[in-house]
Amino acid sequence: MDDEDLVRNIAGKILKYLGYEVKLSKDGEDAIEQFKKARKSGRPFDAVILDLTIPGGMGGKDTIEKLREINKEIRAIISSGYSEDPIISDYRDYGFSGVVSKPYTTEQLSEVLHDVLSRKIL
Repeated sequence: MDDEDLVRNIAGKILKYLGYEVKLSKDGEDAIEQFKKARKSGRPFDAVILDLTIPGGMGGKDTIEKLREINKEIRAIISSGYSEDPIISDYRDYGFSGVVSKPYTTEQLSEVLHDVLSRKIL
């Protein structure tokens, strides 16, 4: 999820290049709807990547709260260009499993996603 078309599309291409099936969304409301549809279809998401700040829309903090109501064991990565935000430094306290700071490289995104997906859920 990212409000910027360019960032969202490039992230999608990176993830597809890495071998992941991808669904893109522009804000929290859309991300939640896609998450629900995927669960209902029997093909739930393995992980979500949420932009922290969505001007005029639901950002990562509010979105993860709603997604955790649907699935407490969700694996979510927060993404932001604002590294000084407390959510970035204390991401686990907000329900996130990992963090990737923008701008990120293919290798950085791959590493964070692999780490989050390979962890056991407690």
